[in-house]
Amino acid sequence: MKLHVLPAGPIQTNAYLLTAPERGEAVLIDAPGEIWAEIQPVLQADGCRLTEVWITHGHWDHTQGAAEVVRGAGAKVRAHPDDRTLIETPQIMEHFMGESLGLEPVAVDHWLQPGEQFESLGTTVEVRHVPGHCPGNVLFNFPSAAAAFVGDALFRRSVGRTDLPGGSFETLARSIREQIYTLPPATRIFPGHGPATTVAEEQEENPYVSG
Repeated sequence: MKLHVLPAGPIQTNAYLLTAPERGEAVLIDAPGEIWAEIQPVLQADGCRLTEVWITHGHWDHTQGAAEVVRGAGAKVRAHPDDRTLIETPQIMEHFMGESLGLEPVAVDHWLQPGEQFESLGTTVEVRHVPGHCPGNVLFNFPSAAAAFVGDALFRRSVGRTDLPGGSFETLARSIREQIYTLPPATRIFPGHGPATTVAEEQEENPYVSG
């Protein structure tokens, strides 16, 4: 399995393209604006077809390009039901932001449940619910690769903002301690913005939520 990190969209949201050339399949984690154009040459180079899009949470910068990706690739979508309104009625976010963002509704094929496990790209993926930044924020944990994709719950030496609708610092801190800091210390954390980090680093050095 290969990992391609592709920051895209107006605020450089991290999209993570996971490809498995030996299987000819790929998965996209989050879909910022204009990501479809970014991933097509990568898919072609790796000889893969995009089969699924996994949404870590429903904020506009993580879903802006999802409808275009689904149309272009015919991919199925996974997301958490607590963000159903944001994903299916994105105009709510445009109203809150006070500007048109060109958002389109996205049809979700599978609603994720906390603790759910499924097979993808030849490995097991574990879903953990990490609300606080956004009600439906989830992380996708790959135990065999010691890697977790956490959306905007946790960043390198920072945490997701909690001043948006549905946000709560108390909830976020609990999510981080109970769902992220309980992963093996060497687990690499891939956030929605900025560079990767590890569980151990954030437990020791994160100024907002200590281990």
